[in-house]
This record gives sequence, C-alpha cells and structure tokens, in this order.
Amino acid sequence: MFLQVVIATLLGLALGVFAPDLAAQTRWATDLFLHLIVMAVGPLLFCIVVTGIVGAGSLRTVGRLGAKALLYFEAMTTLVLLFAVGIALLLQPGRGIVFAPTSDDTRMIASYAHNAHVMHEGGITDFLLALIPRTPADAFAQGNVLQILFFAILFGCCLSQIGEVGAPIVRLIDALSVLFSRMMRFIIALAPLGVFGAMATTTARYGLNAIGHLAAFVLLYFVVITLFVIGGLGLCLRLSGVSPIRFFRYFRTEFAITFATTASDAVLPSVMTKLEQMGVDRQVVGLVVPAGYSFNLDALSIYLGLSVIFLAQATGTVLSAWQILIMLATALVTSKGAHGVPGIAIVVLAATLSAIPSIPVASLVMLLAVDWFVGIARAVGNLAGNCVAPVVIGAWEGKLDRKRAAEILGRP
Repeated sequence: MFLQVVIATLLGLALGVFAPDLAAQTRWATDLFLHLIVMAVGPLLFCIVVTGIVGAGSLRTVGRLGAKALLYFEAMTTLVLLFAVGIALLLQPGRGIVFAPTSDDTRMIASYAHNAHVMHEGGITDFLLALIPRTPADAFAQGNVLQILFFAILFGCCLSQIGEVGAPIVRLIDALSVLFSRMMRFIIALAPLGVFGAMATTTARYGLNAIGHLAAFVLLYFVVITLFVIGGLGLCLRLSGVSPIRFFRYFRTEFAITFATTASDAVLPSVMTKLEQMGVDRQVVGLVVPAGYSFNLDALSIYLGLSVIFLAQATGTVLSAWQILIMLATALVTSKGAHGVPGIAIVVLAATLSAIPSIPVASLVMLLAVDWFVGIARAVGNLAGNCVAPVVIGAWEGKLDRKRAAEILGRP
C-alpha cells in the first residue's frame, strides 16, 4: 500500500504539471474516497468508544483514563500554541508583506467570517450545548464527531451499568465494530485512487510555484511541525520507553496516506490496530484515539498560533501581550472538534481572530491560497500526536507492554 500511494502521488503530480486540463477532471476520485470515509467513520467511532467503555469494566476506570487523556491533551495543545507564537514573534514571517484587503477579498472571506461568528458568539455556553445532538441520528447524519463522541460516551456508560440485560447489545456493537472495521479496509484499498485525484487536481489548480510570497510561511509551518514531531513527540515517546524512530517508521503507511490526502480519518482503524499490536492496552486505545481526533489537534494549534501572528504582521497590526493571551485562550476553545470538515481550519482561524478585532478578518484571503499545502503538514502533525497520545497515557496507566513494543517496532 505504501508503494502504491507513493506511485499514485508521483503520477498525480506529473498529470497536474503536464496535462492540467485533464487533471482538473480527476477531482471525482478524491471526492469519492473522502465521501466513503465520512460514510463509515461515524458509526465506527461510535462502536469503538462504546466497546472501549464497556470493556473497561468500571466507570471509575473510564473516568480516570478520560481525565488523564484530557489533561494531556490540554497541556500539549497549550504548550505548542505558546511555542508557535514564540517562533512567529522571533522570526516574523509576515514582516515585509504589505496587505490591504480589497472589497473582493472581503466578499470572498465573508462565508468564513459568518461561520466564525456563529462559532464564537455563544462562547463556552454554546460550545457545551453544541456537544449534545438533537437526536442520535442527527449527529450521525451531520458527521459531527463531538456529538457522536458525547452520545457514545453516554451510551457506553449506561450500557456498562445495566449488566446482563445489555449483553445482547454489547455483542451486537462488537459485531458492528468488526463490520465497520472491515468496511474501512475496503475503503482504504481505494486510497491510491484518492491520492492520485488529490495530487492531480491540486497541482493543476495551484501549480508548482503558486505559493509565491507565502512560501516562507508554509516552509516555516512545515519546519515547526517537524520540530514538534521529532522534538516534542519524540521526547514523549522516549519518556514512555519507546524508540521514536522505530515508532514513526511503524506508522509510515498511515503517514503517507495522510500526507497525500490531508485527511487522517481513513487510517483510524489501522492506527488503533497497530497500537494494540505493539502493546498498548485495548481500553486505552479505544478511549484515547477517538477522543484525540477532536481534542488533541496539536498541529492545528500550531497553525493558529503562527497564523494570527503572521496576519498581524502582514496587516501592520501591533498586538499587546494581553491580546496575545486572549488569542491563545480563544484558540484553545475554537480548535476543539475542528476535525474532518473541509475548510474548517480557516473557519477556526476566523473565530480566533474575532477575539482580536484589530486584525482584519479579510486578511484570511492570503491563507486561503495555500490552505491545501498547509493542510498536508497539519494533518500529518495531528495524526502523529494522536498516535503518540495512547502510548503516553498507556505508560502513565501502566498499560503499555514495553517488551512487546520493542519486539514489534524492531521488526523490519
């Protein structure tokens, strides 16, 4: 699969460069692949979370795991936000850019700004209320990951308390979990097709040199993500007794698919299976990985920190220390649940900017042009964080088999 993805990537790039008109017509391949993922990932997440809670055997165990996971998620996202802001203030990637938004820019960004206003206007109250779906079917129909997680946690907690009466339901959900995992395997087999379409259409649309004066920002983001993965996550793995080099090599296929498609949903079952195989307890994997897809978006936090400072510098906006603190606090809230929705990073950034009105929201038009390129590193960084989190929590809980991990990761 890894070789197929690499070949599909190269073919897509070649088609986009040498036959852009033909390449523009291959968008359907990527859309087909992503639609199949969206179709299956909601039910699969539900089954995984429910079986993880029921398998834990005790709500006290679930609560302890959940509390430790959330503590880790918040600590990590806060640290990377501070790191990203510090890097941006030090290197000043937006300095020298004179951006004055036009009326066309304002109209182009209007829909993003409106969505950001909807996200931000209710504050923490609306955020909490938005966790609760109107009906369970509504959560699945909309593909709302946070609502599916909320319903799955409530369902799993209640199911674990009704004892033998719920045994048939437990067996049904176990069977559905196997069913949807198999379905995702069939879908992932189409990954090279989706990769080919994504690379061909994107290259045809933007060209190889389309980044222009934003190249420094994109390059900086890739460098910061690399430092985060190698330095931050590598240190976490070392402290957990796992070799970082062998660990990331173990997930090379998943990283390749995510790199090419800028979406990590398709590799969720594979990541969870591999984590269990390498010795992370099934209960830890079943709870931490799905929750991490909504709450552990480290790469998105880095993007928000860099982008706000970049846009402030590009528009000549001087930010006080207090305004930066407000931005950081806002970003910690607006980034939650921002997964799997096309263009969501721009919406979340607009919501974050609404906390600092002095930065023109229309300046987001600059980042729209390179959002897909940035999305590559963003998706890979988020996936890396969600691969490492269960290992850290497993080590913290004493539910990581280090001997088995060394054996599995040591294989070629």
